[in-house]
Amino acid sequence: MKERRSIHSFKNEEVPLNKLKEIFTYGSYAQTHYMKEPWEIKLYQEQGKMELIKHIIESYQRIGMLKTDKEAKTIKMIDSMKDFLMRIPHHALIYHEIESDPVRAEEESAAVSAFIQNVQLAGWEFGVGTLWTITPFMHDQGFIRAIGLDESKYKIAAVLQMGYPKRIPRDRGRTSIEQKIEVIRGK
Repeated sequence: MKERRSIHSFKNEEVPLNKLKEIFTYGSYAQTHYMKEPWEIKLYQEQGKMELIKHIIESYQRIGMLKTDKEAKTIKMIDSMKDFLMRIPHHALIYHEIESDPVRAEEESAAVSAFIQNVQLAGWEFGVGTLWTITPFMHDQGFIRAIGLDESKYKIAAVLQMGYPKRIPRDRGRTSIEQKIEVIRGK
């Protein structure tokens, strides 16, 4: 746990699908209320990444984060974004069904977060790095529809960028737990 890092730079090498499935299987041992196992995964790799990237670009244009003009600066920015995203070997889009009951919604969200953390830890044991991203396109109804989900039924929790690390960031330490814990013993 102390050695795991968020990876921002990946080798140009895909992780075998059987290894990814094993990592996701370890992830599925996350705590889950009523054994619902709410997580679902859309895994984009190889040429499938092009479809995801197309929808990301369209979403950023729709929500105003990218211009839609044909100016050289805009085209260069879009090409740079496409190139960056294509260099990431795997994009695992994690989503779950939306619960109408607010308590159940929190439980499912917590279970999905635990699943994602388990995937990160299991991946690290297999030499696979991840970056847990939460980005604006995940909240764009048009994007959700474009990837084949019903926005009234499903919520995207995260996109995990996955692959073999090119560089491992240094340990930047953590705040002492003494600064985070308040012990209450009563009177």
